[in-house]
Amino acid sequence: MQYLLLIYHSEADWAKVADAEREPIYREYRQLREQLSEKGQYLGGSQLEPTGMATTVRIRDGQRVVTDGPFAETKEQLGGYFLIDANDLGAAMAVAGRIPASREGSIEIRPLVVMQQAGTA
Repeated sequence: MQYLLLIYHSEADWAKVADAEREPIYREYRQLREQLSEKGQYLGGSQLEPTGMATTVRIRDGQRVVTDGPFAETKEQLGGYFLIDANDLGAAMAVAGRIPASREGSIEIRPLVVMQQAGTA
């Protein structure tokens, strides 16, 4: 089963971390991706730009409304994601616990609904 691991953290706190302190954390992310890739579990993922770069689109009364920034003000922001293949929720939780941001932020685990492609039975 495929799971999307949504990585939430405080952008303000992350901005205060010095580059020298960030490198070991980035190294952890790279190592985790490599380990999961070797097992065929890592399907994709990426760090996201800060929420100040976000654009939110809504359709209201048939009209498109575009807002700069994220949808909601929260203490933690969506900072990135891992897309993995895991046998079950327990296995996905084990991977989520290895994501460095889980120590300061949170990891939301969402199973994917995988749609069948046209022409397949």
